[in-house]
Amino acid sequence: QVQLVESGGGLVQAGGSLRLSCAASGRTFMPYAMAWFRQAPGKEQEFVSATRWAYDNTVYADSVKGRFTISRDNAKNTVYLQMNYLKPEDTAVYYCAAAKYGLGRKRNEYDYWGQGTQVTVSS
Repeated sequence: QVQLVESGGGLVQAGGSLRLSCAASGRTFMPYAMAWFRQAPGKEQEFVSATRWAYDNTVYADSVKGRFTISRDNAKNTVYLQMNYLKPEDTAVYYCAAAKYGLGRKRNEYDYWGQGTQVTVSS
């Protein structure tokens, strides 16, 4: 079974930056895609970004495009989310997910999930 562990969350002032990491463990980790979702208090979980594992295809939510960058290190089984120019509305628990197939934007398109890491952006 695949296990995903997020790290790198914390408290940052508006305009600042954070880099989230998601490390995967498994006997053979070769997903079709990796993604980041987030959930703010009182809101539904929303898609943030996704990347193909073996190729450079990337997808971003409109709310983060131009500010966030998803990347990966296949040798380390790790996906990253570089978050720049953070806004208070970016405050949420950020979740890492892996898909067996497909580069989607929906929760049910992903098969494995991490426990989440808290990102808090103060004004």
